Amino acid sequence: MFNDLSSAAALLASRRSGKPRDMGAPGPDEAQLRAILEVAIRTPDHGKLAPWRFVIVGADQRDALATLLRDAYLEDKPQAGRLELEAIDQFAHQAPTLVVALSKPAHASHIPIWEQELSAGAACMNLLLATHAAGFVGGWLSGWAAYSTAVRNAFGEGDEKIAGFIFIGSPTRLLDERPRPDYDSVVRHWQSPHAA
Repeated sequence: MFNDLSSAAALLASRRSGKPRDMGAPGPDEAQLRAILEVAIRTPDHGKLAPWRFVIVGADQRDALATLLRDAYLEDKPQAGRLELEAIDQFAHQAPTLVVALSKPAHASHIPIWEQELSAGAACMNLLLATHAAGFVGGWLSGWAAYSTAVRNAFGEGDEKIAGFIFIGSPTRLLDERPRPDYDSVVRHWQSPHAA
């Protein structure tokens, strides 16, 4: 099921985000997607709260998603132009597979909400890594739709938030290596402020 890239380190070092508009078929079948999601839920989770969940948007629901997104966009921006609306339609129909990730905080818990939100992000990252290991490419997008109340209400409830739209498919072109931060600009050795 999963790629053998010789080592976990090789797998991690070779993962790239794909642009959903550049993803084609095939996407994962039902069994492959289940295996990917089962890896995604094996994420650090202080308090064992599972403060996240996933909603699969089937291929047969993409037109309905496009309508939802269009209506939500027009509600906030009634003067939207043709190109904006075409971009919304394209967003809804890109890539063979779409999973909407939701952050689902447990307010009754003593675990800080920030830690629960970090766990949701980790679950999304695990999903992307499992996607790569299974031989597919993933792209994690947010944008205005992730912050739209109308869109959120179609997927979540209460105070859940959309953590992202995760598109999965096969690359139709080589993936670009994006610029990465310089190691020394983001890694430091801690020195005690009380050191002599």
